[in-house]
Amino acid sequence: MRDTRESRLLLVLLIAIAFALITVDIRGGEDSPVDGARQGAATVFGPIESGVSAAVDPVGNAVSAIRDSGERHDRLAALEKENAALKARLGSDDRSRSRLKQLDKMLKIAGQGQYGIKGAEVIAIGAAQGFSWTITIDVGAKDGIKRDMTVLNGEGLVGRVTTVGPNTATVLLASDPDFTVGTRMESGDELGFASGQGDRPLRVELLNGKAEVKKGDRLVTFGSQADRPFVPGVPVGVVSRVDPSGGGLTRTLYVTPYVGFTKLDIVGVVVEAPKKNPRDTVLPPKPKPTPRPTVTVTVTPSAEAPVDGQNQQEQ
Repeated sequence: MRDTRESRLLLVLLIAIAFALITVDIRGGEDSPVDGARQGAATVFGPIESGVSAAVDPVGNAVSAIRDSGERHDRLAALEKENAALKARLGSDDRSRSRLKQLDKMLKIAGQGQYGIKGAEVIAIGAAQGFSWTITIDVGAKDGIKRDMTVLNGEGLVGRVTTVGPNTATVLLASDPDFTVGTRMESGDELGFASGQGDRPLRVELLNGKAEVKKGDRLVTFGSQADRPFVPGVPVGVVSRVDPSGGGLTRTLYVTPYVGFTKLDIVGVVVEAPKKNPRDTVLPPKPKPTPRPTVTVTVTPSAEAPVDGQNQQEQ
């Protein structure tokens, strides 16, 4: 259409009508008189818009994917970081559960033996003083710890306190070659002295050379005068080997200790001895023997084998 006076008047008229319709539509709200016309237009042009949108969406999605790829990479990195943190927390929880289990077993021993204990954590192990088998614990004089106190854990005898600082203490382990403790056999009065042998079983010399001892018998601490350095009744270990009696004044045993000296974590220092000797009450329950199945073999004579009477007739 050419740019004439009539065309300009027509354009102004159409614009005026458009504004008038918009004003009527806004004022009418939900009851607008042009609502029917709008719905009709939507019916006619809706499928066309959907087709155009379907054609354009893949392109738009591709552009969005490119634009958001950096964000997804960041989210992935964040998720991986959270995953690693979760695994670390799970590992920490596993360790916490293990330590709680150790503490629970130690408190059970303390309750059974009526020992007053001060809980401690092992913070160092090894050659704190020369090449001795020692550990360092995180309690000291400020916590009431003194030299020559018994140290135990949830399994049994760990050792004795040898050096005390303000906040830490050194414990000589029962496995040290310089360590000696008085012992008593379970359910009896056979006394002896156990000595450490490093990573080998404890060596026990019984005072009675004719004592009846067998593999599997168990030992506890005999106790010391004034309960220092050892309180009575703390589990020591299980007899693993008995040397043949040679008629000597003593008898030698080899005892596997209850405590694993290379994996110590939570221990307790006995700061108050029991009023009464617990004797064997602190020992763990004896394992029940596993029954051995008995197999009986019955031999049935073969039907083809000749009887003695037939053999004699044939001859």
